[in-house]
Amino acid sequence: YRASSPRYHRDMPLPRAIFFDLDGTLARSKQPIEASMATLLARLLLRTKVAVTSGGKLEQLTSQVADRLPPEANLANLYFLPTSGAALWSRDGNDKWRLEYEELLTPEEQAHVKDMIMQGANATGCVDFDSPGYGEYIELRGAQVTLSALGQQAPIEEKKAWDPSHEKRRALQAAIAPLLPGYDVKIGGATSIDVTRSGVNKAYGIRQFSERYDIPVSDMLYVGDELAPGGNDSVALETGIASRAVENPEDTARFIEGLLGAAA
Repeated sequence: YRASSPRYHRDMPLPRAIFFDLDGTLARSKQPIEASMATLLARLLLRTKVAVTSGGKLEQLTSQVADRLPPEANLANLYFLPTSGAALWSRDGNDKWRLEYEELLTPEEQAHVKDMIMQGANATGCVDFDSPGYGEYIELRGAQVTLSALGQQAPIEEKKAWDPSHEKRRALQAAIAPLLPGYDVKIGGATSIDVTRSGVNKAYGIRQFSERYDIPVSDMLYVGDELAPGGNDSVALETGIASRAVENPEDTARFIEGLLGAAA
């Protein structure tokens, strides 16, 4: 894996840590992982460290992943990087989640970011804040502020149909980013834009993980469904981490099965 962002292949050894994107990679958007995926992850956790990174909050990662794993799963090898890598959580000796770091925005910063998101989004016409929508349009997540164009709880099929070409999300990103110097404005999920402090992103989370657990990035792997330029996983490639692009959770499951078979 020593070349710049090489593609992982079966001849490589099992990575010492594997990062997975969540929505679209391990699970459908904001849905729990399937029982078959839970079984595969439990098997993988016996062999290596598994880190799940997402724009969502810790509670979302816990309900989608940790709560679905079988009782015998080795959670000591499970790590969560919510809010796009702005925080890192591990399991402590009492089987509780322990915060390793969190790059919190101040209340004033969050309010400013929210105002700029609304201003930029209104300029594009892509979001109708006057519509009831499906829950909150803008969520303050502590380390991150997230715009969900249809609301936080929009049905999966509506989210998938809203912007299949990424054009609306790119327009939102282009309108909001100039209003927020000093912040990273990133395309998130199928309908979302995530804002963190500048430089705080999935690449930041990978580097923090590497330093804290003394695992070179060259011994890690990133698996995601949005690794193409402009996708919400592409920033991870800045670290030089080996990567594997997948299309959906079923594709991810096949890849994990291959990893486990190769490591047998």
